[in-house]
Amino acid sequence: MNDKIRVLLAGESWVSSSTHYKGWDFFSSTVYEVGIQYLKESLEGTNIELIHLPGHLVADHFPSTLDELNSYHVLIFSDIGANTLLLPSDVWLRGKRSINRLQLIKEWVSQGGGFAMCGGYYSFAGIYASAKYYRTPIEEILPVNILTFDDRVECPQGTNPVIVDSTHSIVKNIPEPWPYLLGYNDLSLKPDSHLIAMVEDKPLLAISRYGKGRTLAWASDIGPHWCPEEFVKWEGYRLLWKQIITWLTKGETNE
Repeated sequence: MNDKIRVLLAGESWVSSSTHYKGWDFFSSTVYEVGIQYLKESLEGTNIELIHLPGHLVADHFPSTLDELNSYHVLIFSDIGANTLLLPSDVWLRGKRSINRLQLIKEWVSQGGGFAMCGGYYSFAGIYASAKYYRTPIEEILPVNILTFDDRVECPQGTNPVIVDSTHSIVKNIPEPWPYLLGYNDLSLKPDSHLIAMVEDKPLLAISRYGKGRTLAWASDIGPHWCPEEFVKWEGYRLLWKQIITWLTKGETNE
């Protein structure tokens, strides 16, 4: 590894299919989109190298060994459900055994890796609870407990984060008040975890240590719709994510 902090972000992509009706006639169209543009732009010119693994590639291309994971300093899951990690083609299509990559991530973090889950419709419990991280090795290492039912909280009126620990390095020098958010995943803080920011009366930004590694939960999105343009274009957004990623790389240190 060089001096760059290598971050693998899995998820944050989708394919949308539409059928258009025009009188008797109709046609279909499909569009592929990604949601990492604001985060990617915010890290440009820093010592952080962001590698994006889109959702449709995660099942067969996400690392399956500790050696592969060790080529990264930080892993981020954003809007990608547990099934995608648990059902590579060998398992789903060919009925073969394969490594449990959720368990592998737990082991990697225990050895010093940094892991973060960001909110979304397929994060934590997610829409219809179909993200399915409840009672998985991922929930074990996160600083939060995950619900067994749909955990989305939509806030079309906007809701402003409240900083609980303004002295922490993750939020150092970030101006207050923070811009509003439009939604988040409903989580509860584990007793041994540290809360940095809340939204309404729920954890927004929480951290913990697991073995020699560190984990973080960000309960809202990294971009629209839950994280609107007012937030992603705010001067604090860039600093926030740079400091989040830096903190996740610190391992057993007290920083």
